Amino acid sequence: MTKASTRPRRRTSSQAGAIDLALQGGGSHGAFTWGVLDTLLEDGRLTPDGVSGTSAGAMNAAVLATGWAQGGREGARQALHDFWHAVGGSAGCWGGAHLPSTTLPAWAFNRDQWPGMALFNSWLQLWSPYQLNPLNVDPLRSLIQAHVSIDAIRQGPLKVFITATSVRTGQPRVFDQQEVSIEALLASACLPQIAQTVEIDGEPYWDGGFSGNPALWPLIYGTQTDDVLLVQINPRVREGIPRTATDIADRVNEITFNASLVAEMRAIAFVQKLLKEDRVDPTRYKSLRLHRIADEAGLAPFDASSKLNTDLRLLLSLFELGRNAASAWLADHAGDVGERSSMDVAEVYLNAKP
Repeated sequence: MTKASTRPRRRTSSQAGAIDLALQGGGSHGAFTWGVLDTLLEDGRLTPDGVSGTSAGAMNAAVLATGWAQGGREGARQALHDFWHAVGGSAGCWGGAHLPSTTLPAWAFNRDQWPGMALFNSWLQLWSPYQLNPLNVDPLRSLIQAHVSIDAIRQGPLKVFITATSVRTGQPRVFDQQEVSIEALLASACLPQIAQTVEIDGEPYWDGGFSGNPALWPLIYGTQTDDVLLVQINPRVREGIPRTATDIADRVNEITFNASLVAEMRAIAFVQKLLKEDRVDPTRYKSLRLHRIADEAGLAPFDASSKLNTDLRLLLSLFELGRNAASAWLADHAGDVGERSSMDVAEVYLNAKP
């Protein structure tokens, strides 16, 4: 018998199929995550224990937790459905200036391809949100107020973690289940180029994606579940060299918003290696089982500008991509939950393999 096997294991969730969810942000691309969650809830084999979300991932987390607390699986599915259909009818809820797209063909979801958008974007960059929106009108606030119940989240069974970035320190601030608020959700989705800074108790916050997209460590320390499923919507790999100013800015944004996730994955891989080699106490560190749902090829045609586009046709297209990706993952890996990882961290994040 090995030394490791004689030690008491750290207590984990006893519920079969228990899993933690880590939900990335990405504006309208969060509808992909909606599709993933809808399929997981419909399938019924997995039960969320904790959920960590940033930006649009934070909205998905809060709406999921609200619906789950009020009506279980079907309540969560309905809540997500209602929220994203409301997003589809809201002008500029991610902070971007809204231009009508009902007269455009359904494939024209990338706003940068719209006539005159390059000139319009150049003009926008000359101004801050304090100049363009001095009254701080925020359609996202109304959406959150209509579709999120803070009381239901705080009293519900899901452990919720929402990440924002402190403007003062540059460090992540994670709001836990009892700290979640409308302001915390707005802070998590606050892109400073297009929305005014959100202040909470005198502290200014910006989008959580700058420091944790999503933050994984709250799930490690804040739940007893050893399985973590990441729903990733920001591409890790993009072939070719960006040559236009827009393409360069888009790729910089993608790299920036994945940097914290890659760093956490590297740390997790290191700890997993130490556990495997019996070099750390397994009663103090989780032996995580990691899983990932993504569709980088499917999302590739939608550039960064489409994250600000709330055309319902786009949202439903992304929803279907998410459902298909989740169905494929369930078919291949549902049985891995509780048994083994279905993702090799080193291969996916350290070596950037698909």
